[in-house]
Order: sequence, then structure tokens, then C-alpha cells
Amino acid sequence: MTMPSDVGAYNRQLIAQFRESNGAALGNRPLLLLTTVGARSGNEHTAPMMYVPDGDRLLVVASNAGAPRDPDWYINLVASSAVRVEVGAESYAASARVLTGDEREATFTRIAAQYPFFHKHQAKTSRVIPVVALERATEPG
Repeated sequence: MTMPSDVGAYNRQLIAQFRESNGAALGNRPLLLLTTVGARSGNEHTAPMMYVPDGDRLLVVASNAGAPRDPDWYINLVASSAVRVEVGAESYAASARVLTGDEREATFTRIAAQYPFFHKHQAKTSRVIPVVALERATEPG
């Protein structure tokens, strides 16, 4: 995929399409909306992204298409792991956990085997591309 010249406008359009279709799949990759709280601003920010289902959790990859810096959404969730996930017609609070060590390596390898473009993204940058598990927050009883 070629990056659009105005990523912000592209993402706003994708978010609108996602919500208008009640989360119906757009294209051949599963899509979710991730809302984080800005690390500096404290404002909510929503980003569309591909995900990989993994049991009770969803996995997202902070590849930023192989850019030298992590995507803003990743920086935000490192500062505050409380996020909101919209997937399909469902919206829920979740906790984001950055995978580390062997778990990160094995998970990235498995995801990149299914979606080889992640290998290309990793080859473009010297940073280790993070993998994040989004785990549904438990409701207080």
C-alpha cells in the first residue's frame, strides 16, 4: 500500500466509513479503531488500524510502515494503557500491553508469516517494531 499524501484526511475518511458501516470489514484486512489519550495533550485520538485476532485479545503492530519513529497512537498507549477499541459493531474499554522478549519475537514472526509486508516494514527501520495486545477490560462486579 502506498501512503496517502494526507494521512490525516485518509484516516478521518476511513474512520467515518468504518462507523457508517457499523464496523463492517473494509478491504481484505481486519480493521479496528483504537482510541488513546494523548500523552501530551490529554485529548482523545482515534486511529484506524489492522489487527490480528488472538484468542480473547486483539494484536496490533506499531510498524508505522517502517518509519524511523513509533506511531503517535503507540506513544500514547505507552503513556496510558487504558484504551477504547471499536471492532465490528462493538465498542469496549481495553488495556494495551506491549509484548516483550520471546513473546514479542514469536508473535511478530507469526503475524509477519501471515502478513509478509511487516517483514518489509521491519527491514526499513532500525527500531524494533512493537506488537501490542489489546485485552478487554473487566467490568467491575
